[in-house]
Amino acid sequence: MAVALPSSVSEPSMPSLSSGPLVGDVVRLEPLAPEHVPDLYEAAGAGTTPFAAVPAPGEGETYVTGSLARRDSGSYAPFAQVEAATGRAVGHTAYLTPRWMTGGHLYAVEVGSSWLSPAVRGTAINPAAKLLLMAQAFEDWGVARLDIKTDARNEAARRAITATGARFEGVLHAWQPSLAPGEEGRTRDTAMFCVTADDWPRVKALLKEKVAQRLAAR
Repeated sequence: MAVALPSSVSEPSMPSLSSGPLVGDVVRLEPLAPEHVPDLYEAAGAGTTPFAAVPAPGEGETYVTGSLARRDSGSYAPFAQVEAATGRAVGHTAYLTPRWMTGGHLYAVEVGSSWLSPAVRGTAINPAAKLLLMAQAFEDWGVARLDIKTDARNEAARRAITATGARFEGVLHAWQPSLAPGEEGRTRDTAMFCVTADDWPRVKALLKEKVAQRLAAR
């Protein structure tokens, strides 16, 4: 049974998850805004995987509006992934699922809601974006753990996550609602990966190497 607090007692406010822009030579992660809609509409319309929560044709504005509403909850910080060379938004990513110690220290966070236009998959953009996100989480915020997860059926995403250096922890069965089109109301199995603070030096070096390799291969 829920217990009501006396009117003179207020519940402590939860910390809020937020981030400013993260800027690199390959990609800029700009806090999501309505002006990103046209580019994201084009990026999503180029084709997506069946397991990603990507805006359907004609739903770019609705997608951004929903993402911004989640941001206002204080537990979601969405970005447009902007290709530095062209200035075009070519995808979306976010911090989410923050976990706080008593006292307000952020000790764990997830990177997710990530997708890219097929035109830039396999380029330096994905590892460069992950490098920016993880560097802020570990070096500025001091988290102990960063989660990355995906639909267990999404083999392409699992390979991409593994390539970042994140550790596979296993599959959580019926873990969350499916995001796949046509599977509304169903659960999905989720493949869980993590990077810990102890892992970060190794992962940082690997991501830097991947960015350099992909830039050299252009």
